[in-house]
Amino acid sequence: MKTIYRIKKTMKSSLVWLSAILALPLGGVGGALLTSCSDYLDKEPDTELTTEMVFDNRDKVYSWLSYVYNIIHNPDKWALTADGYEVFADDITASERWQQWDWGGVIPKIHGQWTINSTWGGNLWHMMPRYIRHAYIFRDMVKPMPDHDLPQSEIDNMKNEIKFLTAYGWWQMAENYGGIPFKPDYIAPTDFTLSELMVGQSKFDDVVSYCDKEMYDAAMALPAVYDDPSKYGRINRIMALTVRSRMLLFAASPLVNGNQKFAAEYAKYVNDKGEQIFNPVYDHQKWIKAAEACKLVIDEAEGAGYALYTEAGPNGKIDPFMSTYNVHIKRWSEGNKEITFPVTKGNSYHDTFLRTASVREYGGGNGLGVYQGLVDAFFTRNGLPIGDDNSGYVEEGFSTTVDNRSDETVWPYGTGNAGEVTARGTYNMYCNREPRFYNAVSFHGAWLAVGNRKYNFFMNGRDNVQSSSPHDAPQNGYLVRKSLNVLDNYLTGAVTGRQGFTYRLAFTYLDYAEAVNEAYDDATHRLDALKYLNRIRERAGVRQYTFDAVAADDPDFIQIQNTQADVRRVVRMERRVELCCENNRWFDIRRWMEAENLPEMTGDCYGMNFQGRNQNEFFHRTVFDTRVWKPQYYWMPIYIDEYEKNPNLREAPFWPDPKQAGSEDSETGE
Repeated sequence: MKTIYRIKKTMKSSLVWLSAILALPLGGVGGALLTSCSDYLDKEPDTELTTEMVFDNRDKVYSWLSYVYNIIHNPDKWALTADGYEVFADDITASERWQQWDWGGVIPKIHGQWTINSTWGGNLWHMMPRYIRHAYIFRDMVKPMPDHDLPQSEIDNMKNEIKFLTAYGWWQMAENYGGIPFKPDYIAPTDFTLSELMVGQSKFDDVVSYCDKEMYDAAMALPAVYDDPSKYGRINRIMALTVRSRMLLFAASPLVNGNQKFAAEYAKYVNDKGEQIFNPVYDHQKWIKAAEACKLVIDEAEGAGYALYTEAGPNGKIDPFMSTYNVHIKRWSEGNKEITFPVTKGNSYHDTFLRTASVREYGGGNGLGVYQGLVDAFFTRNGLPIGDDNSGYVEEGFSTTVDNRSDETVWPYGTGNAGEVTARGTYNMYCNREPRFYNAVSFHGAWLAVGNRKYNFFMNGRDNVQSSSPHDAPQNGYLVRKSLNVLDNYLTGAVTGRQGFTYRLAFTYLDYAEAVNEAYDDATHRLDALKYLNRIRERAGVRQYTFDAVAADDPDFIQIQNTQADVRRVVRMERRVELCCENNRWFDIRRWMEAENLPEMTGDCYGMNFQGRNQNEFFHRTVFDTRVWKPQYYWMPIYIDEYEKNPNLREAPFWPDPKQAGSEDSETGE
């Protein structure tokens, strides 16, 4: 007889089918939350579980909480996994020939094949309400069980975790879709009618205001660091405040703060009550609030022992190579106190991002690269952009000397010899660059540490074998290197555990530098912006910025103008390189409304000629792809099936509305 496991309908809670819970991944978020959902199945056939029975069992309580923690994504979501945010932006490029495995549907979208009929692996519209609903049930039903090691203090902590997580779930929906059906603190009754569920979209600012308060209240009730190491990865004060500050930064930005570029089209974006979903009037106070929120994170984090990760070099100063490498490798328990939002699930050697960035010879996918635009964005050794006449940048030709920096680093991943960065014969484009470049990009001639050799990206070279596996070859002569443990060997399974995280303190330093510069157009606050920007640059081993007059070849400082515009310019350049390939760029170029101004988002995309068989053929800027950008891409569309279920929904700006007669190309969204 077929066995059915379910949670029974009760008057105290709405219907929750256990099979729906078990059909979804139940990831652990820390030592206490690794309890398996298999406990639900330890029942005799046809036995029914009520919600009361679930919340009378300590292990089931933690399993339920673990399910709610799925509101937090897997940290290695950047490649062709569910949401593909990094591939949407212009840092990381996935092999176009991977479309057959692109279950997130990202690759067709960046080529303009994106309609309201397109599925999206992120699927936040469908999944987040499930997690949020289970969170509210948990909040209402959980209770202390002192005799089973579940005291009131733990219940109080759990409820604050839930308070943050529900707000985080709502915010992720709003951040991606704009207007969302927003009905917080609500669980449908057992006798609900369909009309009760046909909720229209709320104003964007109303969602932000609600989430702001919920996140702040939860944060200030949670510890900054848990005394119990087994709780590492559970929501704490710094995690909650970090997400809050980034939400407020987004909310202050041009896309949603009095958007003037698309004013006419955004004015048409109204909910079923006729209210404009985005406030059309610029509110400067939002920048002030964002700056204050970022500064609160910094103060609370530093007060609790968080700090930028650094290692000392041979000269006693910061070793910029080892510091910018190990900040992505070392765990909190290994001294990496920069991690402000750890994610402790999904860190096996099967992580998509890391594996697809590795070469085929050692078990990797060998096709996750970076755009030439990102290569060009990194500074030179003296901290200047490559287009500056004083940068010392040379593009063509090959080096005649070894770049030896053993006075500042013991980093062995440049030529195989400690302190050497590039060998003789390296293409000049890759020479004389800042330390972060070498820890972010694998180029032809870079050192492949696991193979004790150099990368060979020439056509049908060891790392570009197109004859046998053309889909697993770097399509523009680069692989992404950032976050990759360069000694990992996926072929043999010799893979070092890596700490997953979503945010680190450097994010907040740069968030604050941007926000405080926008909030206060005065010299004092611009100096404050430079203070935190320069902390990032000091760790990176490049010259710091100053408003004071200095010589062009000053070894320590670079002079910039004491203006809001120039500080904005250098902050944005720094964000591009420091935060690259960390699931940030897509959100930056959206909130700044810069996508249509970026060549590699709107047309030809460049790299080296991966069809080149030798250096004369390979080392040329070559178009490998052509992208399409449309203004509707600033927001995810509501998938047509969801849209047709609820007559009160409206598609985001520029997306066609198939409910309106005569809507242009309503079937295709083109």
